[in-house]
Amino acid sequence: MAGKFLVSLTHAKNDTDKATVAFVVANAAVASDKEALVFLSIEAVRLSQPGYADDIHEEGFAPLKDLMANFVKAGGKIYVCSPCFKKRKLDENQLIDGAIVVGGAKLVEFMGEACPSVSY
Repeated sequence: MAGKFLVSLTHAKNDTDKATVAFVVANAAVASDKEALVFLSIEAVRLSQPGYADDIHEEGFAPLKDLMANFVKAGGKIYVCSPCFKKRKLDENQLIDGAIVVGGAKLVEFMGEACPSVSY
């Protein structure tokens, strides 16, 4: 099942259920041989910082930090919205493995044509 798949996430500790489910779906996509990308924007950009997700663990799911690490280990990519990141004055030198701060053009480039996506 070649192809791309995008998960757009705007939540972090403000809605840990959405943040967790987003990475569950992202892991399913990468496990299905999709070129999978999670795009972090708005509050979700905070997940790009080491340690931020460490205490997020929704009942019935693996801890968010494990879901994120497994996603990257499986070949998934994490794009972090540059304007959202800068607005929150986060440190670009302190990013989790697999995360890269990008502008909107990079997301549009990834999506190209016929890229299914879900948003949380």
